[in-house]
Amino acid sequence: MLPASRYSSRAHRCIRALKAVQTEHAAPQLYTTLHSRSCSSVSAPRITTHYTIHPREKDQRWEGMEMERFADEADVVIVGGGPAGLSAAIRLKQLANEHEKELRVCLVEKASQIGAHTLSGACLEPTALDELFPDWKERGAPLNTPVTEDVFSILTEKHRIPVPILPGLPMGNHGNYIVRLGNFVRWLGEQAEELGVELYPGYAAAEVLFHEDGSVKGIATNDVGIAKDGSPKDVFERGMELHAKVTLFGEGCHGHLAKQLYRQFNLRENCEPQTYAIGLKEVWAIDEKKWRPGRVEHSVGWPLNRNTYGGSFLYHLNEGEPLVALGFVVGLDYSNPYLSPFREFQRWKHHPFVAPTLEGGTRIGYGARALNEGGLQSIPELTFPGGLLIGCSPGFMNVPKIKGTHTAMKSGMLAAEAIFPKLTAESLDSATAGLHVPEYAEALKSSWVWKELRAVRNIRPSFHNYFGLYGGMAYTGIFYWIFRGKEPWTLKHCGLDADQLKPAKDCTPIEYPKPDGKISFDLLSSVALSGTNHEGDQPAHLTLKDDSVPVSRNLAIYDGPEQRFCPAGVYEYVPVETGDGMRLQINAQNCVHCKTCDIKDPSQNINWVVPEGGGGPAYNGM
Repeated sequence: MLPASRYSSRAHRCIRALKAVQTEHAAPQLYTTLHSRSCSSVSAPRITTHYTIHPREKDQRWEGMEMERFADEADVVIVGGGPAGLSAAIRLKQLANEHEKELRVCLVEKASQIGAHTLSGACLEPTALDELFPDWKERGAPLNTPVTEDVFSILTEKHRIPVPILPGLPMGNHGNYIVRLGNFVRWLGEQAEELGVELYPGYAAAEVLFHEDGSVKGIATNDVGIAKDGSPKDVFERGMELHAKVTLFGEGCHGHLAKQLYRQFNLRENCEPQTYAIGLKEVWAIDEKKWRPGRVEHSVGWPLNRNTYGGSFLYHLNEGEPLVALGFVVGLDYSNPYLSPFREFQRWKHHPFVAPTLEGGTRIGYGARALNEGGLQSIPELTFPGGLLIGCSPGFMNVPKIKGTHTAMKSGMLAAEAIFPKLTAESLDSATAGLHVPEYAEALKSSWVWKELRAVRNIRPSFHNYFGLYGGMAYTGIFYWIFRGKEPWTLKHCGLDADQLKPAKDCTPIEYPKPDGKISFDLLSSVALSGTNHEGDQPAHLTLKDDSVPVSRNLAIYDGPEQRFCPAGVYEYVPVETGDGMRLQINAQNCVHCKTCDIKDPSQNINWVVPEGGGGPAYNGM
C-alpha cells in the first residue's frame, strides 16, 4: 500500500476495514467439503449459496444490513496486475511524467501479492520490454537465462524423433529468455510503484459498474465477511467502488468480468468463439550434472493421440541453483471425457527422453492455468464506452510460439498511449460519461502484434483434420515456413470447447498408471505445492446455475468429466449419505483459479466468480 494521502479518507477507512476482515480470516485450511447434508436421488442437494445465484434481496437474513459502499475516483482503473495491466499502468505514468501532467492510476489485483497468481512456462520474448524499458538490464529485470539451445521433438511411447527448427519457424527461441514469470511481474510492480501507480493487491474486482447512459463507470471490489451458507457474518463489510474515466480490463484468460462485458456490449458478435488449453507446470531442483542452463525443449505426440492438441516444455533455468521448469499443455477441445490433463502430464514425465533429467531430483512447485488459443479469429471487439480489454483477457497469445507475455505487454502499452491524449485534453468531448477510445483497437491493428498474430492465424485450426497433429505440422511447414501466413484464407475453429466432449458411452476409458512418488505424483500432494488457500467460511466461488445438472447430466452422460479436467481436485462425485445415488462435492479451497471448469463444463453450468481477495494460489516465481 502507498501512503494514505494517495487516496481519500473514506476510501482509506474502507480499505483498512477490508484488510482487518481478511487478516481475521487468514487461517490456512487446504481442503474443504462444501456441504455434508444428506440428499436423495429425487431432489438435488443445495450446493451453490453465492449471491450471484441467490440474490440477497430475496434472503431474509440480509434484511436491515448496511449495503452502502464507499467510492473513490481515479483517472484510470486497471483490473489485473499481470504483464498487460502493469505495462499499461507504467506507460500511462511515463507519459504523464513526460508531459508534466497529473494522472491518478489505480490497479487492483486479486492475489495477495503482485505476481502471486502468475504462472507461465515461461520463455519470454523481450520485444515489448525493450520498448517499455530500454534500460531494463540496468534496472535489474530478472531475465537471467538467455536461451542457448533449442530442441524440438515428436515423441512416441518409447522413442524420440528430432525435428529441426528451421530459421523463421515460430518455435525458434533465439534471443529469448527463460524466466520465472511471477518474479518478472513482481519486478514490473516495483517499477510501477516507483512511477506513482497505486497498487492494491488482495482486492478482487467483483462487479462492473455502469453510468446511467450504459457506459462503464468503474468496478467494485468484493464484499468480505459472508458465511459459507450465504448469510452475513458479524464482520461483514461491503467492498469499495473505484470510479474512473476509463477502466482497463486485464484479468487474464477467461476473465469473469470480461464475460459480463461480452454480453453487455455484444463484443463477440463478429468473432469466433474462443478456444483454450490447460497448461500444467512443475518446478524441480535436479542433479547439477544434468543441468544445462539455457536449454529449451519442446515436444508433441505421446502420450496424447494424434487428434488431441497439446505438447510439452522443459526449460533449464540459470538462477544460482540447478532448476528446471517443465509442463504439459492440452487443448480443451478434446473429445474423450475420460481424459485427465493432469494424469497425462504425470505419464509424460516417465518418457525415456524426459525421466533421466528428473531422476534423483525434487519437485518444489506445481500450478495450472488456462491459455487462450483462438488467435486472431477469436479476438472480440476491444473497446466500448468507458473501457477496453487488454492482455490475455481478449486473447493475444501466439499459439505456435506458446508465448503471450510480449503481446500482452504491448497491448497494455498501446492502450495507455491511446487513452492518454483523451484524458489530458483541455476540451474533452465525449458522447458518454465513460470515455470511448476506439483509437486503441486501431493502433493495435497497425502494430506488430496484429501482424504477428495474422501470420500464425491458421496454424492452430489446421490441426482439425483427419491426420490431426501430423496434418497440422505439414500445414505449418508448407504455408507458414514458405508463405509466412500470407495465404488468402482464414481457417475456422470447431466451436466452443465445451461442445466437443462426446458421451462417455461412445468413448474408451483411459487407464492411467499409478504415480510412483518419485517422478509422478497424485493430485492432492501436487495442489499442496501450489500454496493455495482460501478463507474456508465463505460461499464457494465455483457457482452452479442449476445444482441438479452435475448429477442429472454431467455424471449421467459424460461420467463426471469435471473430476478429471480440474487440475486441483475441486470437483468430486461422492455417494449421498443415505446411500441413494451420488452428489457433487465442490472443494472450493483447492481452486488454483485456472477457470478450466468454466470453459470445459459440457453443460456450461459452472460460472467462476472471484472469491474473497487474497485467496487462491501463492506461486513462488512460477
